[in-house]
Amino acid sequence: MKACTRDAALAMTAVSTAVALAACGPGAEKDADGGDAPSIGLLLPDATTARWETQDRPLLEKKIEELCDECTVEHTNAKGDVAIQQEQMDSMITKGVDAIVLVAVDAKSLGAAVRKAAEADIPVISYDRLAEGPISAYVSYDGEEVGRLQGRALLNAMGDGARGAQIVMMNGDPSDPNAASFKKGALSVLKGRVKIGKEYATLQWRTEAANMNMSGAIAALGVDNIDGVYAANDGLAAGSITALKANKVDPLPPVTGQDAELGAVRRIVGGDQYMTVYKPFAPEASAGAALAVAAVRGENFDRVAADKVRTRSGETVPAVMLTPVSVTVDSIKDTLVKDGVYTVQQICTSPLKAACDKAGLT
Repeated sequence: MKACTRDAALAMTAVSTAVALAACGPGAEKDADGGDAPSIGLLLPDATTARWETQDRPLLEKKIEELCDECTVEHTNAKGDVAIQQEQMDSMITKGVDAIVLVAVDAKSLGAAVRKAAEADIPVISYDRLAEGPISAYVSYDGEEVGRLQGRALLNAMGDGARGAQIVMMNGDPSDPNAASFKKGALSVLKGRVKIGKEYATLQWRTEAANMNMSGAIAALGVDNIDGVYAANDGLAAGSITALKANKVDPLPPVTGQDAELGAVRRIVGGDQYMTVYKPFAPEASAGAALAVAAVRGENFDRVAADKVRTRSGETVPAVMLTPVSVTVDSIKDTLVKDGVYTVQQICTSPLKAACDKAGLT
């Protein structure tokens, strides 16, 4: 392991308070004892999905500071560009960071960069998306369960007319292994129950691509022949709903989502989107931070990671696998508001006042 560690006995847990440790690394900041401060690279995939910069990044940085007040975090965002993220990985390796937390833009394409980091004795923590290559640990939510929650919610929303109903599937980016898990989980619920009229893969999870694809689906199937929309996340839901409205689809069919973005929560209150999947950001960030700090210190991941996952190469690595939560208008208050993700004031803008009253939010 690249990082140097102090031999004092440490009882490290995911919520432990760090003691000052010196770590190796060229160009690192100095700690209180004059040694090089441990550095952790945080590589995020894009700015399209709001959660990365508004939730995950600040939560990860805060938890890393709590666990290791001498640690520094070097943050980059690839803006959805694989080549940029590969360059960012190379830069982190050249700088000699002590660990990397990676949300891969493209799991397969980043495999070579992960191998290069491993060859430089830099452990890579795969965050939210299972990257290829010799990662050291992984933290995420159960992707198939996300899909199952979405599928069940869609059937529930369509009610008695669900069997034989025609839906459109707006799947995620095929380069993201999570997208395949979401789809697999959804199909385990929907297959044999509904007809899939049109199905799309959405490169880079782009909202505008979902909008274009949904317009194509409406043109092919007809305005009155879409009974439900499986949208793999809230961005795809937003693009789909915009297209449905532009094509005068009324009433709107139920639309699923994921990530509990504020815009999606407002759409749920207003009746445009049926549900989202809430993956509490704090537990994932806490686990990711704990794994990164353990990597910096050369500690055993088993103290943080109770699970195991098998990578595409067949290796088994320590993992933290968390449980997602389905959110509809009836459960916003007991989930997102209760957990402090959003306040009622943030959700209930002036145009939504009556809808918020009806939902019991005000």
